[in-house]
Formats: sequence, structure tokens, C-alpha cells
Amino acid sequence: MTAESVRPVRSGEEPLLKVEKLSKSFGGLKAVNDCSIEVYPGTLTGLIGPNGAGKSTLFSLISGFQRPDSGRVYFKGTDITGLRPHQIFAFGLSRTFQIPKEHKSMTVLENLMLVPSGQIGERLWNPLFRPGAVMLQENAIRNDALEVLELLNLDHLSNEFAGNLSGGQKKLLELARTLMAKPDLVLLDEPAAGVNPTLMGKIRDKIRQLNEERGITFLLIEHDMSLVMGLCDPVIVMNQGTRLAVGTPEV
Repeated sequence: MTAESVRPVRSGEEPLLKVEKLSKSFGGLKAVNDCSIEVYPGTLTGLIGPNGAGKSTLFSLISGFQRPDSGRVYFKGTDITGLRPHQIFAFGLSRTFQIPKEHKSMTVLENLMLVPSGQIGERLWNPLFRPGAVMLQENAIRNDALEVLELLNLDHLSNEFAGNLSGGQKKLLELARTLMAKPDLVLLDEPAAGVNPTLMGKIRDKIRQLNEERGITFLLIEHDMSLVMGLCDPVIVMNQGTRLAVGTPEV
């Protein structure tokens, strides 16, 4: 794998995500250092590197949870640098976290139904003066949520409190919540961390299925090399805050 051995690009194809010379420091520590990467539509791109390489910080910079000191981020050809997370989310870019951030006191189904933005029931007067429209939209969102739960084999847990789920089930719930936004690109931060091998295999299969059947592009951080090498192409290697190499898993 070399810095020059990039994924073959179809003629005229533009990257879905383009990161140009991104940098971020925390005090004297340069977590991301002049880093540039590209993610193309329809790919399952892996992002690997040692602990402290800057992978999760890069995710936070891309998704708006932190602001870069310098550099630019382009998504679908639009400069999204410095936008807030909810604005980037609305563009069709979603992310998960190493530690799931579920709403523990809400059910699995409620966690998913909370995701879609612009729900008319959120405005005080609509439930009072437009109850039919509110109910119609809520039913549509519930049906979408149940479909996503069935897709990820979580439908039997729809009425379970999210805080009661196992670690692996919470990882699937994180993925389910991103799907409710109908994203074009999902940033997955260590989806297999703390997950038993059986459930890890299910997560891998679901990621591949979502990529092939729904056309969702994935960029994922993972330390499990068997998962990365069996799922991702291309693979980007980071070290000391910057891109070290990019290429196919075989190289």
C-alpha cells in the first residue's frame, strides 16, 4: 500500500467527501496535521492507524463537532467547513461514536422516531390545530423506524428501553438512528469495539447490505483488521495526524 496507490476513479467521478489540508491542535498537541483524504460515492472506505493517530478527531472535524484550525471540508461539492453538526447532518452526512449516545430512558423505537427533523408536532400550535396532520406524519415516521429496526434485526426490541441494551445492540441502535436520516455518507467510529464475534459478523453484513442495496457510502474507523480487510476498499492509513498511505487491502 502506497500513498500513490489510490482507488481507481471512473472518468469524471467526483469525491463525495473531500478533506483538504485539515489541521487541529489541542494546546501543544497537533491531533490532525495537514491531513487530506477523499471518499468516493458507493465505497466502503476504511480508516486505520495506531491509537492517537487522529482518526476520531478527524471525524469530529468533518462532522462539525469540532472546528479545524485550518483546512477545508467539502461534501457533495459544498464547503461545509465550520458548519454546526445539525447543519452537516441535514446535508446527508451522519456519524456514530465509539461510545453509543442513545437516549437511555426512551425506548428503541422512540430513539429512532426522534431523529427526523422538521416534525410538525414539535411546534406548539400544530397538535392543537392540526392534530390529523401531526398524527399522519408520526405514523409515517413510526413505519420508517419499524422498517429500519426490522432491517437491523432489532424489531423485537422496539419497546425495550435503550439503556437496557447490550453493548453490541447499542452499536446497532446507533447505526439504526443514522439510517433514519437517510444519509448519503455515514462515518462509523469503531462499530465492532466491545462487540462479540457473532454480533460483529452481523454488523459487518448489515453494513455491506446497506452499501449494496441502499447505496450508502461508509467511512469507518476500526482496529479489527479482519473486519477492515474483509469489508473495506480502499483503506486509508493515518499516523501522527496525517494521511500516511491509501490503497486496496491487498497491497
